[in-house]
Amino acid sequence: MTSFSFKWPLAILVALSLPALVTAQDASPENSIVRVNATLQSYNFLRPWEKGAPTPRRGLGAVLEGNRVLVTAELVVNSTFLELEHPSNGDRVPARIAGLDYEANLAVLEPSNDSSTVFEGLSPLELDDSVTAGETLQVWQIEDNGDGVTTDVEVLRVNVGRYFIPGSVFLLYQVKGSLQARVNSFTLPVVKDGKLCGMLLSYSSKEQTASVLPVPIISAFLEDLKDGEYEGFPNLGIGISQMLDETLREFTGVDGEDGGVFIRNVAKDSSAEKGGLKKGDVILSINGQAIDSRGNYTHPEYGKLSFSHLVRGDAKVGDSITVDIIRDKEPQTIEMELIRKRPDDFLIDPYMFDRGPKYVIFGGLIFQELTLPYLESWGDEWVNRAPFKLVHANANPEEWEEQDRDKLVFLSNVLKTPSTLGYENLNSAIITKVNGKFIKNIRDLSAALSEAPEYGIHTIEFVDYPKVIYVDDKASQFVNQQLIQYGIGQLQRLE
Repeated sequence: MTSFSFKWPLAILVALSLPALVTAQDASPENSIVRVNATLQSYNFLRPWEKGAPTPRRGLGAVLEGNRVLVTAELVVNSTFLELEHPSNGDRVPARIAGLDYEANLAVLEPSNDSSTVFEGLSPLELDDSVTAGETLQVWQIEDNGDGVTTDVEVLRVNVGRYFIPGSVFLLYQVKGSLQARVNSFTLPVVKDGKLCGMLLSYSSKEQTASVLPVPIISAFLEDLKDGEYEGFPNLGIGISQMLDETLREFTGVDGEDGGVFIRNVAKDSSAEKGGLKKGDVILSINGQAIDSRGNYTHPEYGKLSFSHLVRGDAKVGDSITVDIIRDKEPQTIEMELIRKRPDDFLIDPYMFDRGPKYVIFGGLIFQELTLPYLESWGDEWVNRAPFKLVHANANPEEWEEQDRDKLVFLSNVLKTPSTLGYENLNSAIITKVNGKFIKNIRDLSAALSEAPEYGIHTIEFVDYPKVIYVDDKASQFVNQQLIQYGIGQLQRLE
């Protein structure tokens, strides 16, 4: 059997009816889950004016109160069409997203038609957050004929790990059991005693182990959606190093302490920066919870967990936390408010879904804002295959942020046209100025190129080779019209 995986955010559905919650005796896949059919169409980051071919995807969603359906965000990513289907009788209704968080990999769907009969005979599930290691859970699936399938899995441990977005980690249940792949296996509900306790994220057929997104994160997501203003999960915004080396401990002045983690970097405009944490600080505890030299603390129910759970699991946006640190070999206590830095607030967007890459095409020169999805377009080995200078910039954004850039604008490629003769082999060159104006983002570049240049020639400056190029405005404007006429329908996307 091939391995299969699931990863996505959830959205809340509008209350249409309030059937009684399903009891443990009545709990079954046929009673409390629906099929979810999605059509996805992703953007092409190497040819930013194009989109990929539509792709179908099927999964299962857990029925919640108010005719809402919980799924992972990955199931609905870049969706152009969503549909809910009754597990047995096949009734269908178009759906819309009522709540979404790609970082937490959760989404809630609701029917577009309030008079739909898709939920007839189905009962919403209660939530159960009491799972601990050693317990047995059930993974629910549906056969093609509508019959339910229940598979027992054992909880091996509770830890913290990645859901869907690189660098975004949350609480996880690690479980073991043998699951069968089915056509609607992309998202699977996991239950305990007839109550929803999580959503399956990934499964390894070789190891027969799986990761489950647990109810504590689901509950926080649903609670945040209630007021209609979703804020998301806070992030601290630091990079850390373990402090197992005695020389480092002595250098930082914590050789007499039991634990602590070293702050390698602090993200611009993050909770940490706004709260006063600095590169070189050593975090000893958060809200009184001691952090060991590997970055873990002792949770009262789950045992050792990464300290990130204190920020992304036990707290919410707007909460204040107390951080005990060592700075310059002296102890300090810092009070800070937690915020969420959105993906488009970063110099280099860590992810882009449901929106296309920003770009400008001018006379055959293709300019873009650098994003992680652009680098990932080079394949699984993008760290080694993508242009080195761009990979390095992604790993070290601080030096570019210090230049007061909003985004990193670069020449990604060159189409062969009469106005780009001699420049055909240029690519991956980071822009500094256009016609003497410093470029902070793609909108600045578009504005600079739209103005009539001196002597009819645009001057485009780069950080490295070729340092500067000159582009004829009149010839480029003519090429722009030809590009529109012969296949490129949109010469720029600025939002």
